[in-house]
Amino acid sequence: MLVVDDEASVLYTYQMILERQGYEVVAASTSKEAKDAIARQEFDLILCDYSLEQQHTGFEVIAAARERRPDVPSIMLTGYATLETAEEARENGIGVLYKPIDITEFLTTTSALLRNGNESSKASNTEQN
Repeated sequence: MLVVDDEASVLYTYQMILERQGYEVVAASTSKEAKDAIARQEFDLILCDYSLEQQHTGFEVIAAARERRPDVPSIMLTGYATLETAEEARENGIGVLYKPIDITEFLTTTSALLRNGNESSKASNTEQN
């Protein structure tokens, strides 16, 4: 999974929590790092802060990931979302978790999206065969 946050301590915390749960995590602190990682590999889940460096947003990162894999499950992490931002996320099938993140909700949501994403991938692979 790809985790993106421009605040180093927050990024490290997410990475540590997820790795302790057994997940493989690629961490990125800028939208450019995230897009470079997406160009190199496909991810099974994107966890991305809404507000990134220099007016970039998590929507850009998720859009780049969805160019590669249109059905990639995604979660926007934010402490600043307006009602319009939250609505845009929902309309695009992006989950929203509000900072400060509740760890139990974070892990439950992550696990559910990975499980559902893997089931969708298996179903579409079966349909293609």
